Amino acid sequence: MIRVLVVEDQKIMQKYFEYILLQDTEFRHVQTVADADTAVKICQNSAIDLVLMDVQTYHNHDGLKAGKAIKETCPYTKILIVTSLVDPKVLERAKSGCADSLWYKDHGEEEIRDVIRRTVSGEHVFPDAAPNVELNWITSSEISPRQLEMLRMYICGYSYSEIARKMNCSMAGVRWNFQEMIAKAGYSCKEDLIAAALESKLIVTTLK
Repeated sequence: MIRVLVVEDQKIMQKYFEYILLQDTEFRHVQTVADADTAVKICQNSAIDLVLMDVQTYHNHDGLKAGKAIKETCPYTKILIVTSLVDPKVLERAKSGCADSLWYKDHGEEEIRDVIRRTVSGEHVFPDAAPNVELNWITSSEISPRQLEMLRMYICGYSYSEIARKMNCSMAGVRWNFQEMIAKAGYSCKEDLIAAALESKLIVTTLK
């Protein structure tokens, strides 16, 4: 019997994950909680085989940070991140030791159930890349990782000069990259590009 803890703050997704687990007698749904920080405490005090965890949980607590804490104190507990956040940094962090597997919520029930089984059996299941999202005239794959990092830093409050220093380039280079992103995507200004990146969850900066 595989003991599963669900960590998800949206009621409809809580019910969906619980339904998936109830369809298979191999799984035992132990509990559902909305907060990743609560999940860490439960795993430290209970025998949990698998944590099915969102990234952005109650109070914007970070499911990846919680996953890393669980893996450090409960090495036999598997962490499967299931998220709608397409931010490539989320996938990168998950692969770096915060999770055993990651999958996206828009995939079907059977596919998610298969990833659960494979993760419990010891596999590490990750997509090759984060999904693309549309940004007006282009998709996110047409923005380079370097440009995306510049955009992320600017959204986080860094100035052009600070971005240039951290990325070892000139301020003119930073300015050129922003102008290229704006023109390529067909936006009229930087603010429209930023709004689209945040709305599409291509860049997530609210996790605590």
